[in-house]
Amino acid sequence: MPVISVVTPVHAGRAEVLLEAGESLRKQQLPTGWTLEWLVQEDSATPELAEAVSAFPFASYQANGAHLGIALSRNHALVRSTGELVHVLDSDDVLLPHALAVAIEAFGSHPEIHWVATQADDLLSGGTRRSFPPLIEPGPIAAGAVSAYYLATADAGTGVGSMPFHPNCTTLRAATVHALGGWAGLYRLEDISLLAALTELAPGYFTPEVCFLRRKHSDSTSAKEDWAQLLPESHAAVQKRVEAIRAGALSF
Repeated sequence: MPVISVVTPVHAGRAEVLLEAGESLRKQQLPTGWTLEWLVQEDSATPELAEAVSAFPFASYQANGAHLGIALSRNHALVRSTGELVHVLDSDDVLLPHALAVAIEAFGSHPEIHWVATQADDLLSGGTRRSFPPLIEPGPIAAGAVSAYYLATADAGTGVGSMPFHPNCTTLRAATVHALGGWAGLYRLEDISLLAALTELAPGYFTPEVCFLRRKHSDSTSAKEDWAQLLPESHAAVQKRVEAIRAGALSF
C-alpha cells in the first residue's frame, strides 16, 4: 500500500496551531489505496507537544531534545519516514482536503516527474484568505526552469530571488530528496536550496489549484526582525549549488 509522508518541524508553544495542522491532515481525501503518515519533529530543549500529537493515530512524534533548527528537524523526520512521496507542512499552516490527492494524481499521470507544486493562499487573522495569481504556466515543468526563475528574480541587495510557488506547496519523490541529502544546512533558504537543486535536475508539474493555506502572523520566522540575517550568504550557497549542477557535477 503506497504511503505519502508529511513532515512537520515544530517548536514548543505551538500546540494550538499544530492541532489545526493535524486536523487538516485528518481530513485529507486520499486516492484509493493510499495511506498517510505524519512525522512530527519537535525542535525544543524541553519537549512539550507529545500529548497534542497523540490525538492523531496516523502521527509519529519525536523530540530533538535540543534546538537544532528547521533543516535538521526536517531531516530527522525524513529519516523516520516510509513514504514514496514526501510533503512538508509547517506547524502553523494547513492543507485543504484535496491537497495531497492532487499531488498523488499528478505523479500517477506523469511518471517521469520528481515533484509537484500547487498554489497557495495566505490565511489571515479571522480566517479570511488572500489569493495570488499563478506565476508560471500550469502543466509539466522542464528541469532547470524553476531555478532559472529564482535566479532571474534576484533582489539587488540580498541576491535572494523568488520561487514561482511557495516551497511548502511541493510534494517530492522521497528517494530524490534522500539522494540530494535532504534540506540544506543553511541558516536561511534551506527549503529553496533543496528545491533549486531538485528542480534543476528533474522535471516536475505545476497546477494552479489552491491546496495550501499559509498562515500570516507576527510569530512566523519570516516576520521576525532577524529574518534578513545571513540571507546573502544563504543565497550564495543556493547559487553555487545550481551552478555546480549546471556544470555537470550531478545528473539524473
